[in-house]
Amino acid sequence: MSERGILMLSGLQHFAYCRRQWALIHVEQQWQENLHTAEGQVFHRRAHDEEQTEVRGDTIIVRGMRVQSERLGISGICDVVEFTRSPDGIALAGREGRYQVHPVEYKKGAPKEHQADELQLCAQAMCLEEMLLCRIDEGSLFYGEPRRRTRVTFSPELRAQAEQMLGEMHQLDERGHTPRVKRHKGCSACSLKEICLPGMDRVPAASAYLRAHVQEETP
Repeated sequence: MSERGILMLSGLQHFAYCRRQWALIHVEQQWQENLHTAEGQVFHRRAHDEEQTEVRGDTIIVRGMRVQSERLGISGICDVVEFTRSPDGIALAGREGRYQVHPVEYKKGAPKEHQADELQLCAQAMCLEEMLLCRIDEGSLFYGEPRRRTRVTFSPELRAQAEQMLGEMHQLDERGHTPRVKRHKGCSACSLKEICLPGMDRVPAASAYLRAHVQEETP
């Protein structure tokens, strides 16, 4: 939920996939489960099941780390953040040496054609950069079906796209506006299809209907 202009970071993934889906969930507070969403929640809970922090060799692994960016107006939780010893890294309170920061997001299924997952991960990195005063060049997406990581480079283009979308999200949230239906091939698998009613894109807007009838009746 929006609180004093702070939006859920995870909403960026919804927004990049479908602006209407994001608004139904985050503006109208509507939600409906299906098999895909239920499996995704189980997958994420498993990622957070172990101890919150562990050390493997030169790497500190933090699970369920809360992050926020005042500049971007977002907050959320990172599935995993890895801090690996590196002379080019940052200092951590209570830890010797310096560490590079690497966020990892867990996703059910396989890599997708669109960049919704990459944009969400990039926003996590920008939050971490603001909090830790560092630069993060890349992170990873771990997909459940191939069970391997996909590296994501946080390019200037990806960062700019994330910021532009977050700006749109804030504008829609402030207006309390839900975009009209715009059907795409992912509609059939969406858990909100019975709420969204994607077939309504064939129905003309009420304003257009009224204008047409006024013109007909005008001598």
